[in-house]
Amino acid sequence: MTRVFVSKDMASVALGADDVAEAFARAGCEVVRTGSYGLFAIEPLAEVETAEGRVAYGPIGPEDVAAVLDGSHPARIGAIADHPFFSNQQRFTFARCGVTDPLSLADYAAHGGWKGLEAAHALPPQAVVDAVKASGLRGRGGAGFPTGIKWQTVLDAAADEKFIICNADEGDSGTFADRMLMEGDPYCLIEGMAIAGHAVGASHGYIYIRSEYPFAIEAMRAAIRRAAGRIAPFTLEVRVGAGSYVCGEETALLESIEGLRGEVRAKPPLPAIEGLWGRPTVINNVLSLAAVPFILSEGAQAYANVGFGHSRGTIPVQIAGNVKYGGLHEIGFGVTLGELVHQIGGGTASGRPVRAVQVGGPLGAYFPPAMFHLPFDYEAFAAAGGLIGHAGITVFDDTADMARLARFAMEFCAAESCGKCTPCRIGSTRGVELIDRIVSKAPRAAGAAETLPQLRNARTAARTHEEEIELLRDLCETMKHGSLCALGGFAPYPVLSALDHFPEDFGGAETLTEAAE
Repeated sequence: MTRVFVSKDMASVALGADDVAEAFARAGCEVVRTGSYGLFAIEPLAEVETAEGRVAYGPIGPEDVAAVLDGSHPARIGAIADHPFFSNQQRFTFARCGVTDPLSLADYAAHGGWKGLEAAHALPPQAVVDAVKASGLRGRGGAGFPTGIKWQTVLDAAADEKFIICNADEGDSGTFADRMLMEGDPYCLIEGMAIAGHAVGASHGYIYIRSEYPFAIEAMRAAIRRAAGRIAPFTLEVRVGAGSYVCGEETALLESIEGLRGEVRAKPPLPAIEGLWGRPTVINNVLSLAAVPFILSEGAQAYANVGFGHSRGTIPVQIAGNVKYGGLHEIGFGVTLGELVHQIGGGTASGRPVRAVQVGGPLGAYFPPAMFHLPFDYEAFAAAGGLIGHAGITVFDDTADMARLARFAMEFCAAESCGKCTPCRIGSTRGVELIDRIVSKAPRAAGAAETLPQLRNARTAARTHEEEIELLRDLCETMKHGSLCALGGFAPYPVLSALDHFPEDFGGAETLTEAAE
């Protein structure tokens, strides 16, 4: 019986993978459902097992099954590893995604699974923490804080109970690596969390997953049940978020798990000292924890040998927006932004010139093509006024209105703010109003209050266009340094970068509404 491998990743299913799998089953094939390799332009993808290895075809539909099975279909790719999108990848974390049955314990073990946990159990906790430090692994969901330092703090904390929390509340637009990993290789995350538990002395962990990820929730719950005996005495459970963006912030996430309103806590104390229910808690992103099994199984140096500067190892970059080849590309730090957009992403899907790329989600900075020489590196991006964040990049062509996009960042922050701190709660609302005034008429003469009824007093009406721009910059600085968490602190990044690199979009005479029409 011919074996055929078809993805059951949520994106693949949305593109018709279930129908393709059913068609192969009706044709008498043994169908194995896998995760996705991460290039959505070739989904639905089917790999046929042959004497020469697995031969891929994609994208295909149910009507193509016969031609695929006899080898005549024109969408023949051949070996996935030879495809240009995958040939230069360095898959440390996503090595099994697309290859194995995600819930098969035998598949996982046959492809290197559990070796990291076995290596960790053979070492004392401090040695495991030292290995993570030596690897150079940094947080893959925010500002890149060293993972080993966080683990050391929790290990050193005296407490009768400690916890491991995986932050899988992947709320940034254009990001999908967490979802892909949980759906395509859930045991990798489980193994990483069990290693973390051994390293710091925690016996229980939580995976906090956003409710919009039903496939990931189902996969993780099933995998936890099957792996329970393998990771004992460490135990795990899934907690489902209710859709709040701010719960991706670690302290708001703690509040949510405790059954409280998702609201940011003041720091200190840090969660590593007083986290869940007041106990020392490791909170790491999915990609941080999923990198740990490789480090323990292959050695810290093997991980540290890849990368750039102080950014070691690989980064799963998610390429989205107006781009020809959207998908996940895992590669060592140091690849340039231009290479990601043009060589890997293939440029814009529209065929028009690239105008800007936003890196780090909806609150990331916008970079023009003049800055595409930047290496993907935490320090390089910080020096350029941006952040890597969850490594999602969104591409825009030359039709994008950067003032409108900057306004969206403030509007998004106003809608998603937990409301606890004034800079975020009030600043984002005032930011939307400011940008509306700036783009409504430029330059705007003093005394124009009668044409702008939303202006509240004569002093506001008397400000010039240049003064309004300066006020917007001042507001952004207040939000950046005065907000309790990264939601208000990062909202200025897209605004300031748009002002710096695309000032012409803030000088038009049209209102945003008119521009949209």
